[in-house]
Parts: sequence; C-alpha cells; structure tokens
Amino acid sequence: MGNPFVHIELAADDVAGAKKFYKSVFDWKVADMPGMDYAMLDVGKGTGGGMTAKQMPQQPTAWLPYVEVVNVDATLKKAESAGAKIILPKTSIGEMGAIGVFIDPQGAALGVWAIGKKAASPKKAAKKKPAPKKAAKKKGKR
Repeated sequence: MGNPFVHIELAADDVAGAKKFYKSVFDWKVADMPGMDYAMLDVGKGTGGGMTAKQMPQQPTAWLPYVEVVNVDATLKKAESAGAKIILPKTSIGEMGAIGVFIDPQGAALGVWAIGKKAASPKKAAKKKPAPKKAAKKKGKR
C-alpha cells in the first residue's frame, strides 16, 4: 500500500489573520499548541493540519502537504537521488516524530513525516480467524 497524506500545513506571515479567515470560511476547529508558535487544525474528517509563521523569509505563503513515511532520512535520500532538492533535512519534532521537506523536479514542495516511537499508538494484535470447516463430501450417488 502507498504512503498516505497525513497532514497539511499553512505557512503565513499573518497566522492570526489566516486562523480568522479559515475559521470563517470552513467549519474548522483551530487550537493553539501550548509552548509552540503553532495552531492545529481539526477539519472533522480527512487530513487535518496546522498553521505556523513562515520559518524563513524566502518561504512562500502556501499550504504544504506531508506524506507519512517510515524513515525520513531514507525517504529524503531516495527523493534526492530521483532529482529532488532537500530544503529541510530531517528535523525532530520532540517525541512526536520527525519531518523533512523537498522540492520535486517540477518545483513542487512536499513534506515527509515519520511518527515517533513514543507517539505511535500500540497496534492491537490481530486475532486469527478460525479456519473454515471443510464441507463433508457426499459418498456415492443415488
């Protein structure tokens, strides 16, 4: 199965204005993260996201989607060998996980995200289904 889009993030100069705009246009819940200059978006169903101030002056005001991966470093190396330019090497987000960002050969930015081991929810052991009972064979014809 392919890697899913798991997060989308808006980088803007006026985050307060962006929060006000998007809350008025869509039925989104916006919650500031304690101790961070970051607001989480709860969009109900589908991929949620966040809003943050631009991290560097040349960063465009834009939405950036993130794809979930198992290993950020390995994915960035794979993207680079396929022609991408890495613009944010693997960066830890505490125990939550790690991110990285690249520009693909066509000029589009894409983020990658790996969930941290402590942030990952434990997987429930799958229960084995009982083997189907074999139908009794009919002996002889009448």
